[in-house]
Amino acid sequence: MIRDITLGQYYPGRSVIHRLDARTKIIATLLYIVELFIVNNFWGFLIAAAGLFAVIAASRVPLRFILRGLTAVFLIIAFTFVLNLFMTDGRVLWQWKFLKITYEGLSRAVFMAVRLVLLIIGSSVMTLTTKPVELTDGLEKLLRPFSKIGLPSHELALMMTIALRFIPTLMEETDKIIKAQQARGADFESGSLLQRAKSLVPILIPLFVSSFRIASDLALAMEARCYHGGDGRTRMNEIHFHRGDAVAAVLMILFLGLIIISRQMGTVL
Repeated sequence: MIRDITLGQYYPGRSVIHRLDARTKIIATLLYIVELFIVNNFWGFLIAAAGLFAVIAASRVPLRFILRGLTAVFLIIAFTFVLNLFMTDGRVLWQWKFLKITYEGLSRAVFMAVRLVLLIIGSSVMTLTTKPVELTDGLEKLLRPFSKIGLPSHELALMMTIALRFIPTLMEETDKIIKAQQARGADFESGSLLQRAKSLVPILIPLFVSSFRIASDLALAMEARCYHGGDGRTRMNEIHFHRGDAVAAVLMILFLGLIIISRQMGTVL
């Protein structure tokens, strides 16, 4: 399951989505997340899902590869679903002692689960189709206007990109540690919940040590290359908006209009 995390990974390709400017993809992803929270009915989610899968088809990233990333967060989605299902008051559909399922709870649970799934897939598409260097440059240029008020745009963009980039690296390191502990006879699947929690200690301690080691190696590598922040820094490949980005901007506006219109179509579940 550790290897199934796709957030932060880059899937090489030459599709129309890969060729878009990183700033266009960042803005589109943020706008898509906002639209998911604007949606309040079934039709809105249907439009949001159709638009997302159209982008996935245009990106030529295998859908199976993207959906595989959901297995790593399945417990979070399931926990959110159950929490909304049993903790929402309303018209009772089923009840047993203190447990009850209401129509409103079922509706909210489905909505939240679908929203989380689309949010995770949408965020993954951005990182899968954008190189880490391009993502850093795009974030820096988007944040550059805030540098006038003292915000370190380059350093902030670099930190965010490094955090995304090292998610797969840390997951691979966790997988190696788990396999090493299992080879030594560690058991992470049997016993009570408390015993399983205690069995994670032999994983967490080496993982923290490995994380600090990776961070130290990265810092030494940056110092060896005379990295001193964004001042005076040049780029081998400058990012520019192209005709495809203009088309994408128009489509984003039209898609936002469809989402707003969907709010008037009534709630159908």
